[in-house]
Amino acid sequence: MLLLGVSAQGFAQWDASKVDLKIDWQMNAPLSTDFADKLSGWGMNYELTYSITPRWDVGVFASFHTNHKYIGRQTLEISPTESLTTDQQRSAFQVPFGVMGAFNLSTNKHCQPYIGVKAGVMFARNTTYYASRGLYDKAWGFYVSPEIGLKIYPTGKHWGIHVAGYYSYATNQTRTLTMNIDGQSNVGFRLGVIF
Repeated sequence: MLLLGVSAQGFAQWDASKVDLKIDWQMNAPLSTDFADKLSGWGMNYELTYSITPRWDVGVFASFHTNHKYIGRQTLEISPTESLTTDQQRSAFQVPFGVMGAFNLSTNKHCQPYIGVKAGVMFARNTTYYASRGLYDKAWGFYVSPEIGLKIYPTGKHWGIHVAGYYSYATNQTRTLTMNIDGQSNVGFRLGVIF
């Protein structure tokens, strides 16, 4: 055991066996905009959690995801006096990070369903590539994401499999070649390992 800090009654002890590292592959589909609304598997999620009781986990998280969408050749009205004829490759890049908490619905040593929430900030960069150029805008916003998941420990020991479904919302506001995006919401799925 490692000594971490001082409590009112002396030294508080940190139990390393209550620490989990989750590394997940992530599928994601944006809901709130048609800028890049295709389901994509270009993402990862990382969580470091500590079990403060058998039912409650707290920790930190960071993830990233990119969604793409191709738009065929069309004429775009850029302003009352300008137009542009081109095809587009759109890319929506998101990086949320912050704190998280989860409530385990069971304390079974092999299978633990849970409900949780993540909250923090998100960096977003929306890019439109056309011809030989690209136009992008980036922004920061508040991020919140409820999720439901399952932790499976095949041997009952500290390693396992993590499965989760989630919804997320961020307040990011960006301008693109053809639209303004005010807030971003997503649904997704995670599959990974627990160490």
